[in-house]
Amino acid sequence: MDSTALKTSRLLLRPFHEEDIDPLFEIQGNRDAMRYTFQAASREAAERNLRGYAESAARNGFAPWTAVLQSEDRIIGWGGLSIDPFDPGWGIEVSYFFHPNYWGQGFATELVGTALDHGFQSLRLELIGAFARPENLASIRVLEKAGFRFLHYEPKLERNRYEIGRDHWPIEEKSTGGTLLD
Repeated sequence: MDSTALKTSRLLLRPFHEEDIDPLFEIQGNRDAMRYTFQAASREAAERNLRGYAESAARNGFAPWTAVLQSEDRIIGWGGLSIDPFDPGWGIEVSYFFHPNYWGQGFATELVGTALDHGFQSLRLELIGAFARPENLASIRVLEKAGFRFLHYEPKLERNRYEIGRDHWPIEEKSTGGTLLD
């Protein structure tokens, strides 16, 4: 599995661990928190979903991180780069979710910026995509702030499709200062 861990000014972004299931299910099982994306109907569904992404690191060389708020040593979310292990035809994308108590504080922006830095600088990716439901205005703002451009509405997914290329990622201006941990 991917062992890449990064530290930002507020977050530790580390690979998924077994003990992350319950705190992440607390978020994924919350109907309001997950109204725009996958909502786990049970702990087992959350576990299957999280494991699927974590195990994809062996194939892809990357997988979403568990987001730990350093000041509280608390898991507050999950996200990063992935190729959906359950529907891989959409390519490399950035995705995320956070506990509602931590919404509106810039954590999604911090995670997305760090994921883009990692993807374009360390992994040398050329293109990263993202999806957001049209009514999810907060996520759309996060993506637009990061430099993603709207491509089109994808009826099959009922989401807007976005992308950003390495040539449109001005490292100096958007870098989040994430530090690679050994």
